[in-house]
Amino acid sequence: MVDLQWDRDFAMEQAGEDEELLAELLVLLCESSASDLAKIKSGYGKGDVKLMGEAAHSIKGAAASLGIEKLRDIASDMEKAGRDDDLVAASSLLSSLEGVLAALPSLK
Repeated sequence: MVDLQWDRDFAMEQAGEDEELLAELLVLLCESSASDLAKIKSGYGKGDVKLMGEAAHSIKGAAASLGIEKLRDIASDMEKAGRDDDLVAASSLLSSLEGVLAALPSLK
């Protein structure tokens, strides 16, 4: 199991201490991250590291807003690789990103 390094207290604060809202935000994160992951994979297939970085930026922001540090860190590294035009670095992060995203539905 992946340690997402989730600061649930921070996430609850962001959700105004509303459990139902937090659950909705987590569902939205899963949905938007799936879309962003598809963009990242498309970018990888095309060798478009900039696209990978832009989609990773979106994931990074969403993860940061809910205190999911492991996801934020990986997405941040991929975003940096996109800015640096470093396809090797971005592609090396892809499996880690997929693993962390796969663990998101376990958050409650």
